[in-house]
Amino acid sequence: MKALLIYPEFPKNTFWGFQYSLSLISKKAASPPLGLLTMASLLPKEWEIKLIDINVEKLKDKHIKWTDIVFISAMLIQEKSTKEIIQLCRHYGKKIVAGGPAFTALKKDFALVDHYVLNEAELTLPLFLKDLKEGKTKEYYTSTKKINIEKIPLPFWSLINHKKYASMAVQYSKGCPFNCDFCSITTMDGHISRAKTPQQMMKELDAIYNSGFRGSVFIVDDNFIGNKKNVKLMLKELIQWQKQHNYPFTFFTEASINLAKEHDLMCLMRLSNFYKVFIGIETTNIKSLRECGKLQNVNININKAVQTIQENGLEVTAGFIVGFDNDTKEVFDSLIEFIQSSNIITAMVGILNAVPGTELYKRLKKEGRILQHSSGENTDCSINFLPKMDVKELIDGYKKIVSTIYSRKYCYKRIKNFIKTHQSTTKTKLTLTDIKAFIRTTWRIGIFSNSRLSYWPLMIKTNKLHLSVRLIIIGEDLIRTTKKNIKI
Repeated sequence: MKALLIYPEFPKNTFWGFQYSLSLISKKAASPPLGLLTMASLLPKEWEIKLIDINVEKLKDKHIKWTDIVFISAMLIQEKSTKEIIQLCRHYGKKIVAGGPAFTALKKDFALVDHYVLNEAELTLPLFLKDLKEGKTKEYYTSTKKINIEKIPLPFWSLINHKKYASMAVQYSKGCPFNCDFCSITTMDGHISRAKTPQQMMKELDAIYNSGFRGSVFIVDDNFIGNKKNVKLMLKELIQWQKQHNYPFTFFTEASINLAKEHDLMCLMRLSNFYKVFIGIETTNIKSLRECGKLQNVNININKAVQTIQENGLEVTAGFIVGFDNDTKEVFDSLIEFIQSSNIITAMVGILNAVPGTELYKRLKKEGRILQHSSGENTDCSINFLPKMDVKELIDGYKKIVSTIYSRKYCYKRIKNFIKTHQSTTKTKLTLTDIKAFIRTTWRIGIFSNSRLSYWPLMIKTNKLHLSVRLIIIGEDLIRTTKKNIKI
């Protein structure tokens, strides 16, 4: 049996794509499709397997002609590309098996799929494979059970070319103890944090190390500190692993704001070579935080928390949302002020969307306020429900936030202030890719760009060249993407 695994394309020119940044560092995509790489390990050993990530290479007719069966995994934001892939595979009469968040949320929108392998594939894919072997397959394979994460196999890293990606990806845990009503994570992964053993994680890192990759690794957990006791044990092992391997990786991940209260945990992360963490801050409006159930952000001084995390050597990137029922027009200026004063360079601001399966979606559907399904893209001014705030006021306010924080004046000021105060202990090695990125950045931004008047004063004064170049690349990406999106 020949199996073709396909990962659909992400829309270009979005805040999540980082297309400009990737071009400066000679990469095609931010990170590889970890779900498909892991799923490949569950397929029969005698099968021939190929993986096409459309974000790094084109899907060609010859790929589809070669295969006997197609497996597709996708997120909501990849819907357009997913439907194009399905149409092409159907044209060639191939059997299509689909799984992942998009298919879980929108089963009825993908009518041409033959088989849906939903929920946790480690449990449902073996059921499909058994039926396939016996010639009695069904349309749907689902399970309410949760996999023992210690039994998840190593991803098939040999299916990709790691040189095409800015970072590699590894999963340590699933689940989050909190109850944010707009978030689909607990719907899919549950409230109990299930973690891999320290030994299992070191084997995962060994596999990435042995592939030849060196650089940034994204620990993809939606809340890395969901079980603090477990993660501390793992980090102690990781510190030793990094020392033994001469610090080949830097790490970044996602965590909740209560990380700021865990000084020993932040210390372990720093010693493990973590350099960045994404925090879901969402809003400065306490009423809106209570509305969406994000109480972990209510019972803490968010300004102080961000400062504390950054003082511990971890750059904070953050998510923000406008459009809650309790939001007023004052929220727009409040967020601008907070983002600027906290020196958060990468502030991913979006308009609230209701994703199927979430508590928010259920409530709004009951209230008769759902207009359409969510595209998964919350930064393009699309709104899939009827908000309490006037729609034009909401969209204009959103545009005001992003066009302000990603104006060159505001963005470069945050970069300058962050570099001035940041005390990084991250161990990094200068690579050929870094040198090329510096040359391209200087050429494109320092010479042939309207940013050159901001670029040179910062670069001349800095004694943190690697950090400065990285932040300028990200900042310029967000500045340029904002300008394009505002026009659209």
